[in-house]
Amino acid sequence: MSAVTRAEEPVTWSEGTWTTPPHAAVEQDGMLRVTAVEGSDAWRITSYGFVHDTEHALLAPIPDGTAMEVAFDATYEAQFDQAGLFVRVDETRWVKAGVEFSDGDLQLGAVVTDGMSDWSLAPVPEWLGRRITVRVSRDGNALTVRAGADDEPLRLVRVIPFAADLDAAAGPFVCAPTRAGLTVDFASWRRGAADTALH
Repeated sequence: MSAVTRAEEPVTWSEGTWTTPPHAAVEQDGMLRVTAVEGSDAWRITSYGFVHDTEHALLAPIPDGTAMEVAFDATYEAQFDQAGLFVRVDETRWVKAGVEFSDGDLQLGAVVTDGMSDWSLAPVPEWLGRRITVRVSRDGNALTVRAGADDEPLRLVRVIPFAADLDAAAGPFVCAPTRAGLTVDFASWRRGAADTALH
């Protein structure tokens, strides 16, 4: 049996609350088109020295034992254009996972922040122009991040320590640190049961 049962219960866009409102968010035909503000980003201290807390993340509760996933389309053109799924406890503890245009390539990765941020990336140039799904599963003492393009199986991205008693929220996010005009079309936002196993 697969460790991943794809989430089927829709989360309505109106259930979420923005961490920072985007330039625009327009619901049409069940999708949500989000246009980022230039300079929006999420990062804390490491290497760069700055704190950015201006991501556009639309969040709803993600209790222990559940999973959440988003599917989206975007045209990535500028350094650090990014979209995916954000998990937030507070301003110093959060995770962003998804795809990001960095140094000329589309990259799959995650930033895990607990006081300070870290960053892991792997190139996925073959995902350009395709619909991306990012999934976060919360079970016990961990978050498990998976992602995939189109209808391909989701691949394991990262396993993150995450205490079961933390009050957290999660949902789609967009950031455009270096330009105006990044628009991401979120096709779906769903929740379901946590993954049954890692492999």
